[in-house]
Amino acid sequence: MIELKNVSFSYADSAVATLENLSVTIPTGSFVAIVGDNGAGKSTFCKLLNGIIPTFIDGELSGEIRVQGVKVREKKPVVLAKTVGYVYQDFENQLLRPKVLDDASFSLLNMGEEAYEELTMTILEALDLDHLADEYVWQLSGGQKHLLALAGVLVLSPEVLVLDEPIAQLDPYHAKKIYEQLAVLHRQGKTIIVIEHNTAFIGEYCDHVLFMKERNIRWFLPVKEALQRVEELTAGGIFPPQVTLLGHELVKRGLQPAGTLPITIHEALPYLHPLEARISRREKEVAQAEVPPLRQAVLNFQEVHLEYKKINDRPHPVITQLNLTIHRGDRVAIIGNNGAGKSSLLKMTVGLLKPKRGEIRLKEQLIHRLKAEEISNVIGYVYQNPEGRFNEDSIEKDIAFSMRARGIKDYQTRTEMLLTQFDLLALRHRDGRLLSGGQMRRASLAIGVALSPQILLLDEPTASLDMATRKRITSTLQALSESIETVMIATHDMQLVAEWATRIIVMNEGVILADGPREVIFQDTHLLERAGIVVPEIVQLSQQLSGVISYSVEEFVHQVEQGGRI
Repeated sequence: MIELKNVSFSYADSAVATLENLSVTIPTGSFVAIVGDNGAGKSTFCKLLNGIIPTFIDGELSGEIRVQGVKVREKKPVVLAKTVGYVYQDFENQLLRPKVLDDASFSLLNMGEEAYEELTMTILEALDLDHLADEYVWQLSGGQKHLLALAGVLVLSPEVLVLDEPIAQLDPYHAKKIYEQLAVLHRQGKTIIVIEHNTAFIGEYCDHVLFMKERNIRWFLPVKEALQRVEELTAGGIFPPQVTLLGHELVKRGLQPAGTLPITIHEALPYLHPLEARISRREKEVAQAEVPPLRQAVLNFQEVHLEYKKINDRPHPVITQLNLTIHRGDRVAIIGNNGAGKSSLLKMTVGLLKPKRGEIRLKEQLIHRLKAEEISNVIGYVYQNPEGRFNEDSIEKDIAFSMRARGIKDYQTRTEMLLTQFDLLALRHRDGRLLSGGQMRRASLAIGVALSPQILLLDEPTASLDMATRKRITSTLQALSESIETVMIATHDMQLVAEWATRIIVMNEGVILADGPREVIFQDTHLLERAGIVVPEIVQLSQQLSGVISYSVEEFVHQVEQGGRI
């Protein structure tokens, strides 16, 4: 059992409390999702449970916290780790050893567990990491490192497992694998607590939801009851599962009677059965790729091969025989499983990685012959992990830095505009490194567009963002389309892909498997399965009902309302 009584906390550098008078009891064996908008205090709440706050983070803490009957403030985090396992949002700080097996088994080995290797390999196998046991950690993708951090916690078999954004950087296949593993642990009696923005996973796997807003706990409810509170959740920056939003909209428009809304696809199919009579059915459409009009090529990759050498000097291919042209006006989503080469492709584009062979041209100029400043004048790049973009003592200074350095006269005015666009005015004086994950993401995006680049590269731009902020980011990018001519996004966010991208590139093991519009890519089930891609709920639902795809809840509702075809 986890008990908080009248708990408040303020960071040492903040005049405003992050948590105010929290009281809640979480029963042993619960599977709890903590939801709330960015900055609601979710990560701070979780760090109270294993003693990180206040042992290692300065601030003022009051109230009482008990985990499994133990007063947290009376135990050191190293002792509590056997009871409370924690996978942090900044998980790379948990990776301590050079090789995968060494890192995952580190805790067991230090505890003198003789069967440490066997136990660790069992966990690595469950997380699809066993084939990487002898690899060096620095060779892993961001998603694979996230899985490794989880493995290092699971080997201790803690009674309580806390995960801060457990699937933020994972492809859909591995995201589902994580939750299936958590479900196994839950059935074994473990208490699981996740900070999660993906409500589809919440509906499928969790049994309770804890909703935080404005530094407090608004309610703690069973998952079915919690996800029915559509308007309250959306007002707090949380979007319920697409099938729940669909049901809510159908009720609002008088197309369905009031009642319990579905929270999973399995529940949605019988829920929508009464509507099938008004949905005109037709044979499944097979979309054909249209030949796009001739447009200016802004990026060209010709026979590009990227590799790195292992410690034993054996080359490891990352990108193989890549041929790709990106045109002015493209909105490109690069998708694929972890380790597919998506981030490496973006890094080569800005010269951070140099290919073994082949050519990369930026508007006919060879990338390797351009200075970093010349590239950054044209291309803005926002990293997968935003922490590296913060060098000043405030995000206002970080946003202004590149503009001031380039002698842009109106940099102060533009800084103010970007602070407003990305909802950062209240955070302008905060150190970026001390912000929440979602706040960091917004700030790094503002930094990335500060120089008004013609081409914008975004690596997992919606990771760690609540759904309201994600929509705001998407809208902002569309509003900037006059100055930002081309956007390339590496992402696992299939809802973003469905609603935003005009072109989808599917990668797997360094090779492009497919390149085309969503109408083609989303209907190729064999391709999606091979690449480990799971399409959004609304796409799955519309396919199962009629074989013809709707790409958003709004589109689905509109077509039903019109009595038309899905």
